[in-house]
Amino acid sequence: MTTRTNSDYAAFALRIASGSLFVAHGWLKVSVFTVAGTVGFFESLGLPGLLAYFTIAAEIVGGIALILGIGTRLVSLALIPVLLGATWVHSGNGWLFSSEGGGWEFPVFWAVVQGAIALLGGGAFALKIPALQRALGQFA
Repeated sequence: MTTRTNSDYAAFALRIASGSLFVAHGWLKVSVFTVAGTVGFFESLGLPGLLAYFTIAAEIVGGIALILGIGTRLVSLALIPVLLGATWVHSGNGWLFSSEGGGWEFPVFWAVVQGAIALLGGGAFALKIPALQRALGQFA
């Protein structure tokens, strides 16, 4: 029997909440803004359009991985650059995310949450894949 700590349950809560938000943000780019619209937006910022595809994939696949607890530490670390990019995009809109165009405080906070998840690990109810655990070690 596994004894779980409060930290295990805290990591689980952060994983589920953050993963759900990532899936929602990625799906928003697909279903509302459309992939073509997201590519156009990235290009309007002077970013390569290909980066939009990577961002959408990172948000959806990374979000699912967080929800399931697969490669949690590595996934959360990999999502931090996505959030820092969002911080850069929203930096000209002011601090509050309720500002027109959204501010930068939410993506910065979310990046810090990813750092906390990376430190905590998968926590309770994380899916354990033996081959992945062997390959990634403590980052699984």
